[in-house]
Amino acid sequence: MDERIRANGRYNFKKNMPLYLMLLPFMALFFTFTILPVIMASVTSLTNYDVLQPMEIVWFENFRRLFIEDDLFTLSVQNTFVLAVFIGPAGYILAFFVAWLINELPTKLRAILTIIFYAPSMAGGAFIAFASFFFAADPFGWLNAFLLSNSLTEEPIIWLQDPDYMMPIAIGVHLVMALGIGFLAFVAGLQQVDKTQYEAAYVDGIRNRWQELWFITLPNMRTVLMFGAVISITASLSIDTSALMGFPSPGYVTHTIVNHLFDFGSVRMEMGYASAIAIFLLFVMLGTNRLFQMFLRRVGT
Repeated sequence: MDERIRANGRYNFKKNMPLYLMLLPFMALFFTFTILPVIMASVTSLTNYDVLQPMEIVWFENFRRLFIEDDLFTLSVQNTFVLAVFIGPAGYILAFFVAWLINELPTKLRAILTIIFYAPSMAGGAFIAFASFFFAADPFGWLNAFLLSNSLTEEPIIWLQDPDYMMPIAIGVHLVMALGIGFLAFVAGLQQVDKTQYEAAYVDGIRNRWQELWFITLPNMRTVLMFGAVISITASLSIDTSALMGFPSPGYVTHTIVNHLFDFGSVRMEMGYASAIAIFLLFVMLGTNRLFQMFLRRVGT
């Protein structure tokens, strides 16, 4: 191994000092804005703290209250996992297959369709505003106007306040918004696969596109697939439906963990309890990421 990396079987920190100095700005920012907040939240979750009064150590009381007494938290977990099933795994698979299909198209058409599919993610709040106009409850809402003008309904439907429609609408809107980043990564990853491998695979016995996908395309995209999985998991478990459904949503039908966290952290100012919710969400994300890693290791086997 290069002597700059090791000396006498040990890492040579003195000779590699320029490399560590180049890493220092990133590591400083990463520690300040990622590691340190997690440490502070972990400590705060063990306290009763409302910003105005001194911290009072209560140890695991916040977690006991969270899992045993807070029925609304249980509902928020259920809603989050319902949304996550569709926006996470379903959105991840849909983004990949759309990218796979677009990859087969001519260059100019592929570029246009890539922009179209990525646009909702770039638009962000603008797309939420579009959805709000589309599902507006008055007769001038785009969907209601269409239904009324074609005599498909006798009166405007209150789309964003009717429990029968709220969850499907939230799933649809956030699914479209979540496709973008993972989809863009998949498009780039597909472009990097060596085309000669496909030719060699057909010589070795690959007989159809599904075998080509499983044994050639996916193994070559493991890193990109992992990136897409992390983005998808983070997006699906950190959904905030308040911009579309209001806060709180009528009947708490689309109340998520992030909405519950905002309620206690920014409205009620119960920072200790809010930190306990955040730590719970962190471990859910880490556990889900671990499951995705275990699955991706089996790709191509």
